[in-house]
Amino acid sequence: MIARDGAATPGSAVDAVEKVEVELLLEGIYRVYGYDFRQYALGSIRRRARHRMEAERLGTVSALQSLVLRDADAMDRLLQDFSIPVTEMFRDPDVFRELRRRVLPQLARLPSFRIWHAGCATGEEAYSMAIMLREEGLEGRGTIYATDMNEELLERARLGSYPVGRMKQYTSNYLRAEGRQPFSEYYAVDGDDACFDPSLRKHIVFARHNLATDHSFNEFHLILCRNVLIYFNAQLQARALRLFRESMTPGGTLALGMREAVLQRTDWEELDAAHRLYKAV
Repeated sequence: MIARDGAATPGSAVDAVEKVEVELLLEGIYRVYGYDFRQYALGSIRRRARHRMEAERLGTVSALQSLVLRDADAMDRLLQDFSIPVTEMFRDPDVFRELRRRVLPQLARLPSFRIWHAGCATGEEAYSMAIMLREEGLEGRGTIYATDMNEELLERARLGSYPVGRMKQYTSNYLRAEGRQPFSEYYAVDGDDACFDPSLRKHIVFARHNLATDHSFNEFHLILCRNVLIYFNAQLQARALRLFRESMTPGGTLALGMREAVLQRTDWEELDAAHRLYKAV
């Protein structure tokens, strides 16, 4: 806001200063730790920085920067805030249903295939894919690469153990995705946890990968990056989509989140616009 005399109001001045502080925080994190959040959506980063400031009882973003650049444990805590691990089994089940109906039959024609879950968080969608491959008779022919920049989330994903209270929703998602058998057959209850069949992990490779800084590491027939790009600015979204195109076999499929879309239509054509499925041109 601008006052009638042309001077910035106090609120807008504070916002401008905080914006600079956030930019310096992200630059410092990149230089010291190698994590690149500089092209993440500013609004989301500011909210999460403020949450960490409150938790650490700090008054400014500059104070937060001073703390995390000198204290690796504090950086780990901030990283958990920035990582945004929002996921679930068969999330957006209609999308998984369409993958089962339209994409897996194409993969079934191949002697072997590779699937990449980019930004897998705690791994629920990777296990969902492993279940679908088993039910479609494709287990053993496909390798699932599940990556995230956050090693702590990857460790949780490797365990394949989730709160049992979530199983009601996960079961509903699974059935809507045209699951073939009782969902409870895939996990065993141990106290408050549902531990998924360890054999599902046999063909899943969990590994660290940062979409903001890392490059292609294989060629894939199906790439899923769902509800990650919404946290990137336009420049970083374009980088990620170029990376996916470079990592895709001819005619491979890309699955995005329901609020995401490809920007460069010369590289992709719509396979199913309603469910955000795209085919590499």
